[in-house]
Amino acid sequence: MTIVGRGPAHTSAAALHCEYRPAEPVDLRRTLGVLGRGPYDQTTIWTSSGVWRTFRTPAGPATMHLVQRGHGVDATAWGPGAEWAIDGVPELLGAGDDWRALDVGRHPFLVEVLRRNQGLRLPRTRRVIEALVPAIIEQKVTSLEAYREWARIVRRFGEVAPGVAEGIAPRELRVCPSAETLRHIPSWEWHRIGVDPTRSRTVVLAMRVAQALERTIDDDGADAAAKLRTVSGIGVWTAAETLQRSHGDPDQISVGDYGLASIVGHALTGSKTDDDGMLELLRPWTGQRQRVVRLILASGRAPERHGPRATITDHRWR
Repeated sequence: MTIVGRGPAHTSAAALHCEYRPAEPVDLRRTLGVLGRGPYDQTTIWTSSGVWRTFRTPAGPATMHLVQRGHGVDATAWGPGAEWAIDGVPELLGAGDDWRALDVGRHPFLVEVLRRNQGLRLPRTRRVIEALVPAIIEQKVTSLEAYREWARIVRRFGEVAPGVAEGIAPRELRVCPSAETLRHIPSWEWHRIGVDPTRSRTVVLAMRVAQALERTIDDDGADAAAKLRTVSGIGVWTAAETLQRSHGDPDQISVGDYGLASIVGHALTGSKTDDDGMLELLRPWTGQRQRVVRLILASGRAPERHGPRATITDHRWR
C-alpha cells in the first residue's frame, strides 16, 4: 500500500489531497456503500464523480471527496479536520482488512462472489458516535422511517460542511451533530423529528458517555461491543451495526436484523433460517463472519418477499 502525493490540492489552498494506491485493488462504492444511511443522508452523498463524506474529527469538521482512479482512490479533504481525514484514508478504504485468510473454498457460491468483488473491503471510519447514533435511530422501525428521521436530525442539528460555502462541496452536505448537541435535544424536538422516547432516550444516554465510547476505537471488537452494550438501550444488533463501520470489525454480526438471517440462509442453503440458524451456518468462518455476510449482500441473492409490508408509523403525530 502506498500514498502518493500527499499535500495541498490544486482545487483550494485550504485543501489536502492524497492518492491512495494499495497493493490490492479497492472498489470505492462496494467498500464505502455501507456508510450512507439511506438515500436522504446528507453526511454521505454519491455523485457521478465519486462520494462526498463528512466527519466530525477530534480536530473539527472535515469534508472529504473520494474518486475512484483505476484500482486506487484519490482523496481531497477540507476543513479543520482535513489532516485527520487524509491520514485515515487507508483505514477508511480497508487497508487493515486482510481477506487472504478467508477460506471460502468449501462453498462454490462464495468463491464466485469473492471473485467478482475483489475490491470489496470493510471500512474503518474511526468515529464511533457517527456510526452509533444512526444505528440507534434504526432500532425496531422500518428502514424508510429511520432514513427520514436521520435526515431530519442531520438537517436540523448538523452543520454546513466545510467547502459548501465556497461552492466546492454539494450545497446539501452536512456534518453529523456533535454529541453535546444531540445530548441537549429536548423531548419535543425528538417528537417533531419522529423519534419515539425509547430511541431518543438511548441516544441521550449514549451521548452522556460519548468520549468514553469514542475511546473504544482502540479496543478489539468484542471488548468494544461489551462497552457499548453497557449503555441502556444498546444491544447486540446496535453494537454490531456500529462496529462494522467504526472499527471495520470483520466478525460482528447483526443478530436480530429484520431479514438478514433469511438472506444468509437462502444464499448458503437455499432455505430461509432464523438467527440461531444463521450463526450456525456462519460458524465455520468465526472471526470473519462479517466478511462472509458482506459477500452475500454484495451478491444480491435474497429470497422472494411475500406477505404484507411493515407498517410505517409516524411518531410525530402520536
